[in-house]
Amino acid sequence: MTSTSHAATVLDRARTMAKVVRAEAAAAEQLRTMTPRIVEAMWDTGLMASMNPAEAGGIEPTFRDMIETWIEMAWQDGSFGWIGIANLPSSAAAAAYLPDAGFDEVFTSNGNRVTMGGQFFPNGQGHTVEGGYRLTGAWNFGSGTGHSEYVAAGFLPMVDGEIQWVSEGVPDLYAAILPRADINFTDGWFVQGLKGTGSYDYNVQDVFVPSYRTFPLFTREPYRGSSATFRMGLMPITAAGHAGWALGVAKSMLDDVEELAASKVRMGDMALLAGRLSFQKGLAHHVAMWRAARLLVLDTFEAAEAAVAGGGELTPRMRADMRVAAVYATDASRECAQWAHLAAGTTAIREGSRLERAFRDLYTGTQHAFIGEKVATDAAQVWLGLVEDQRGL
Repeated sequence: MTSTSHAATVLDRARTMAKVVRAEAAAAEQLRTMTPRIVEAMWDTGLMASMNPAEAGGIEPTFRDMIETWIEMAWQDGSFGWIGIANLPSSAAAAAYLPDAGFDEVFTSNGNRVTMGGQFFPNGQGHTVEGGYRLTGAWNFGSGTGHSEYVAAGFLPMVDGEIQWVSEGVPDLYAAILPRADINFTDGWFVQGLKGTGSYDYNVQDVFVPSYRTFPLFTREPYRGSSATFRMGLMPITAAGHAGWALGVAKSMLDDVEELAASKVRMGDMALLAGRLSFQKGLAHHVAMWRAARLLVLDTFEAAEAAVAGGGELTPRMRADMRVAAVYATDASRECAQWAHLAAGTTAIREGSRLERAFRDLYTGTQHAFIGEKVATDAAQVWLGLVEDQRGL
């Protein structure tokens, strides 16, 4: 399947999904994973592989295109948007960073039709053996694994029972790509929001993983893909995803409450919600906040991308800037969502409404450690010169 069969941009492909996502969102919540109809539509439109390197059927979008796509997907539905920041970057990273033998086994032999989810945090130990690793570990919240043929799993390489270190106090970290048949799923996905993402818990016990199906977690040296984003590593792409997702869900709530205001009358108030000065001020303030957060994200990520595309180094300060932009966008989106939820009144608490589902989704997704308080302090320490670098940024 090649990109020439589909819409020109990844954003165009996402927009063509709106009708089926709207129709299937409730069913996905009940299934606790994406419905087969949504997954097939992602393949039919070319969306699923669109962020891959060209060698894996992708179109290598810029950061702007990726961020706008994630905003669109999350605007359609929070769980669908989360799948966008889980499945699409996971397969793109594997396609870019796996050695040739691994790429051929995972992608080429499957005609590049590879859906991938999982958890990259190094909760496993890979004991070095001839040709690869014996991997044991357990991972929580494996986003998008409910419908994935391959699963990513972060791990610590071990030699003779000892952790390997890249420098003092800094362990070596790798990601393994595992076929679904090697995984023991324990589910555990009974949560407040993002119910449709199929983010199952899983584990493996002493499973052999050939070294060619692993790659260094923080690598910025792609085997495939000419886009500058692949020379920036997995962390910036993940940060852009979290920012775009939060902005998309918040935008859906702001848009929905603005539409609701034309017909909503709150108890004890004869005027339409749209006619209340307090609502008008609140809408103006929070829409402006959302727009400012979006522009910050786009400006920050595009600046770093342009520097790398021009042959420059991705500096620790650039990485700190991108992570802070993602944290701010998340915080701003949460504030916008809270205001929209309160302004909508009882409409926002009715089960099955977009406002109700989006509110649950946002307050679930923003619990993620990737955009938590520690990220902001780690970045500030780089800005202040207290540390030269924070590897996890």
